[in-house]
Amino acid sequence: MVKLPELLAPAGTLDAFRTALLYGADAIYAGLPGFSMRARAKITTEEVKQGIDLAHRAGKKVYLAFNLFAHDHEYANLARVGEVINYLRPDALIVSDPGILMWVRENHPDIAIHVSTQANICSAASVKFWQAAGARLCVLAREVSHSEFKSIRAACPDVGLEIFVHGAMCMSYSGRCLLSNFITGRPANRGACAQLCRWKYDVVLRERESGVEMPLEQDERGAYILNSKDLCLMPRLAEVIAAGPDSLKIEGRNRSEYYVGSVVRAYRAALDAYAADPANFNPDPFMADLNILQTRGYTTAFFDGRPGPDAHDYNTTRSSSDYLAAGVITNITNQDITFELRNEIKKDDEITFLLPGGADKFTLKLPEIINAKTGEIVPKLAAGQHNSIIIPSKWLLSAPSDKFVPYVLAYKHK
Repeated sequence: MVKLPELLAPAGTLDAFRTALLYGADAIYAGLPGFSMRARAKITTEEVKQGIDLAHRAGKKVYLAFNLFAHDHEYANLARVGEVINYLRPDALIVSDPGILMWVRENHPDIAIHVSTQANICSAASVKFWQAAGARLCVLAREVSHSEFKSIRAACPDVGLEIFVHGAMCMSYSGRCLLSNFITGRPANRGACAQLCRWKYDVVLRERESGVEMPLEQDERGAYILNSKDLCLMPRLAEVIAAGPDSLKIEGRNRSEYYVGSVVRAYRAALDAYAADPANFNPDPFMADLNILQTRGYTTAFFDGRPGPDAHDYNTTRSSSDYLAAGVITNITNQDITFELRNEIKKDDEITFLLPGGADKFTLKLPEIINAKTGEIVPKLAAGQHNSIIIPSKWLLSAPSDKFVPYVLAYKHK
């Protein structure tokens, strides 16, 4: 029997928690503002608690990101942090600061310690160091190649190893960029990155003596010089699984529930397909599901070693996808479904539901648009302010009714 790695999903909102669980995540990682790499996270302590309770009832795990690099003055707040940790009772804490790790060991010895990718673990020696310090699992840096991973796995057989398989890539070394902090005052290592790497740049030559500035001519590839494509290891997933990682991590705690659910669903279905028939595993159908997402293009990044120019998009940061999130089911009765919009919906639009529990989909052409708030039939309805439409059950007669539950997602063609 094939041993599959854990599929670890991000949750920056309570809806993302629910969606990740619905679509097959084995574990979820979340954080709290000020205590992790996502200082702008929208989730509250109470929502994290609800998410942890939901996960535990489903037999899943939750890891709490606590991976800030702490200054001396911040240690004064750790007593309050400890109260929050005791209240939430996560299955593990994700840390990167040695001082924070020591504090966790002393104050929460019963909680597992995972070492964050922010610790830049690139070698077996570093894994052994953190293991000796008390870590149960190490999240390897994105810069570790597949060949290096296999060597680390062989040298470190008795500690958990986690790798990123999908999500945004930083143009700096695993998030050690200082551009955002220097220019905007928003520190990347506190999750407040302004993503200056996605900006369009003009190169200007300044003559030293006169101070005269002269723009340099740029070719068609000269604008977005720092813009990395998104990581996607789906095309190499069979090799990833065979190498024996303990956890596959999806990046995206600031992403929508549509992103979380779509990516989790694709990797869940792919992992299960591999387990059923490793010799004939084909990633293409699952890759097609990932291509519907709004992305900057995909790269396997450091999988084969140092990435080449094709790991960046020098032309634009805009997505090339022809699809948009349509919305999410929020309520179901015997008579109809309430569908909350994420983009404008018009009469005769086709929306495709991503059904949980496999790779099945269901496409529906909307014969009319029924405003859920007023019951009025309208030609179109914009998203925002929880705008929703009603989908009568009679429109879904050919669909598997047991698959339509709250938090089922759908997308539409642009």
